[in-house]
Amino acid sequence: MTACAIEPEAEHEDGDVPRAECTITADGSYAARLALDGESWFPERWTLDGPEPYAVPLPAHQPEEPGTEVQPMGDGRVLIRRPTDGRHVFSLLYPTGPGTGELPLGAVQCPEEGTRLRMLPPAPGGEKAYALAVGRSSSAVWLVAGGAFGPEHVARIPGRCSGGVWLDREGRMLALDRLDPESGGRTKAVVVDLGRGGEVSPLLQISDGSDDRVLLADPDSGLLLIRSDAPSPGRERLGWGVLGSTLPVRFPECLRMPECVVTPFAIQPGQVLTPESCGVALRIDGPVGSWVGVWRPAEREVRHLAAPEGWLAGAGLWTRDGVLQLPYATAEVRCGVARVGVPFAAEAVTSEADPASRAPVETDPPDPVVARPVPLQQAPLGGLVTK
Repeated sequence: MTACAIEPEAEHEDGDVPRAECTITADGSYAARLALDGESWFPERWTLDGPEPYAVPLPAHQPEEPGTEVQPMGDGRVLIRRPTDGRHVFSLLYPTGPGTGELPLGAVQCPEEGTRLRMLPPAPGGEKAYALAVGRSSSAVWLVAGGAFGPEHVARIPGRCSGGVWLDREGRMLALDRLDPESGGRTKAVVVDLGRGGEVSPLLQISDGSDDRVLLADPDSGLLLIRSDAPSPGRERLGWGVLGSTLPVRFPECLRMPECVVTPFAIQPGQVLTPESCGVALRIDGPVGSWVGVWRPAEREVRHLAAPEGWLAGAGLWTRDGVLQLPYATAEVRCGVARVGVPFAAEAVTSEADPASRAPVETDPPDPVVARPVPLQQAPLGGLVTK
């Protein structure tokens, strides 16, 4: 065993977005979730890269407890985190004929009282998996699958961290939202370079007095979705920027829905030179339930779509040709994927590669003009700079 309190399923760290009801690998091949059989929970793996999706149940010898997390790996196995007696025990599950095979990986124990641990989003490549342990004054990144000798401590970050977004396709650059007492209690996004011993650099700082978080990133185009109260102090807004650009972050008025919680969960890949053309899928939680919004930066309109019955809320992915895939499960269809072709308006899209597109752009009216933010620092993403 290598050397957190147990985090209840419904409890979230400050700034963390609502959890999806299933987790999908970075390449979209597999998904995993906890499924319900009567009153008992068990892990289930979904295969998504074949002609039709199908599910494989992976029950253990006893039902899973609240607080258990599952995550698919690139080879089809499922990583499970079981909190027990103050420890977090990790294993890999896989089908073995009629039963479930289990490969124990070891455990993480955080001696500091009040420390919480949760899985980070699936890493690109699918060979490794990471967890974030958050203590009173510092946070730690653990490699919990894919290491040589069980769980390994790979980075320590001063301050309490939340979020977690991969910025590259190598699984090296990890964006975290850090609450740092030295910043006056403000949250700023930082990048942790796992290839350089967990070196921490500033990533997103729009103004000294704002809380600035990174919610989602697309490594192909560099498109970033952020949440910040810079344009409206005391009220957080959704905005977007581009890694490597000199343009300021923008906060479109169409993403402002005062009575709803809007969470981006998928970005269309493959739009290398045209981040403004990327489709973005939004989970919208409002007074009447949850539904799907689709938007792209080139447009000033969110298209609202009814979610398929049984949608595993917050889960989904885009194909490169612009089809949005939403996993769902009902009493009749145990494992389904709704495929939605989104007809975006046929308008010209300015490319970040076009010098004429680099004129300053301000916040959409009627909001007040936002001062040009500090760049995404020249943090170690190969000269990567954000607005």
